[in-house]
Amino acid sequence: MPPPASARAWHAELAWLPGDDVRPDVLIEAADGRFTAVTPGVRVADLPGGVTRLAGLTMPGLANGHSHAFHRALRGITQADRGTFWTWRERMYQVAAALDPDSYLALATAVYAEMALAGITCVGEFHYLHHGRDGTRYADPNQMSRTLIEAARRAGVRITLLDTCYLSGGLTADGSQQPLAGPQLRFGDGDGEGWAARADALGADSRGMLGAAARTGAAIHSVRAVPPGQMDPVVAWAQRRAAPLHAHLSEQRAENQACLAAYRRTPAQVLSDAGALGPLATVVHATHLSAGDVRLLGESRCYACFCPTTEADLADGIGPAGSLTSAGCSLTVGSDSQAVIDLLEEARRVELGERLATQERGHFPAGALARAATSNGHASLGWPDAGQIAAGSLADLVTVALDTPRTAGAQAATALETVIFAASAADVRYVVVGGQDVVGDGQHLLVADVPAALSAAVRAVLP
Repeated sequence: MPPPASARAWHAELAWLPGDDVRPDVLIEAADGRFTAVTPGVRVADLPGGVTRLAGLTMPGLANGHSHAFHRALRGITQADRGTFWTWRERMYQVAAALDPDSYLALATAVYAEMALAGITCVGEFHYLHHGRDGTRYADPNQMSRTLIEAARRAGVRITLLDTCYLSGGLTADGSQQPLAGPQLRFGDGDGEGWAARADALGADSRGMLGAAARTGAAIHSVRAVPPGQMDPVVAWAQRRAAPLHAHLSEQRAENQACLAAYRRTPAQVLSDAGALGPLATVVHATHLSAGDVRLLGESRCYACFCPTTEADLADGIGPAGSLTSAGCSLTVGSDSQAVIDLLEEARRVELGERLATQERGHFPAGALARAATSNGHASLGWPDAGQIAAGSLADLVTVALDTPRTAGAQAATALETVIFAASAADVRYVVVGGQDVVGDGQHLLVADVPAALSAAVRAVLP
């Protein structure tokens, strides 16, 4: 009898398995979207029929811990003038003002397809573009959320929609709250309770699921955008569902200064006082931290999501990755502004940033960086059953070629080091999500021409 249609099998030339082992000739079997058996040392001559051969190094699918899909439209164009983070932000607002559900569906689908080509099988979408251009609600107040979920489905990737509370236009230097204005009006829900009511209306089940490949989480945009008194409904919403709770933290020194002026507390202390830290929480960027902040975050056992290509692009600075992990945080990585979409680059830049800051090598071995991009990232997004090639885990795979100009000459014993420290998204050849092929031979199997789709979608929204 032939195997059930849902049953799959792959034979990996090399596979990175739990325990940081790179093993040769690994037979990987799956059914109903999950791995059922992983057997190293299976010779090609002994393979059953119908097995897909994977040449290169096969890893678990990559998890993009932090994404703003619409920022992809800004790639390259903000480099024309020197500018600052704040002038970049004004250009970002112009793109936000131009989007509607149709144009965002086209853009996000293309962006998530680009992510799939880079080996990303799950994305954490930090979503705050909720309403119409003047702040008027759509007939379905979650229409933009459903647009992003549909975009992920079309691109073949799993999504955690991190529904973001965004209530204030920022803090002034003296600590005063600024009202939402202009494009920011689309982000607001009035207050924390209004945000929670809209998030409830999305209709997730008791586990936060919105189908087999989508789930919800919560996000506090930042201490600039959510006053401490409005954080309680967001924290309570996440706690009731045991859902991920993410927040931008201390990305800019100006944010810290304004927060201290307003609340006499650092941003990390404000989040802690609100109950927003803990093992299901993720702080994003965490660039400018005091020693006390590092201890506080470590004691909470939260995740810290670094987005080094964006942090470099915006001249944010180099975050204290080594100190945070030593204190007890787990690291994840994200593409954030989509300055590039390459989680291998994000992962290695965590180590390279530490080298630049300390003038010493060897802070994070390749296995630790790979876990930041796989199992840690998935867990931070509410998918603890993903990110490992092991029986019972979600059947997500990415195979990186070892015969490209960047990876040629790789040795089996150091193949993971080659991939983490030398390979790029362009070297991804094969991607599986939930047992289903999404990328084959470097080509997206669901979106016929990803560059053309990106080009059309970006041109449609650029002011």
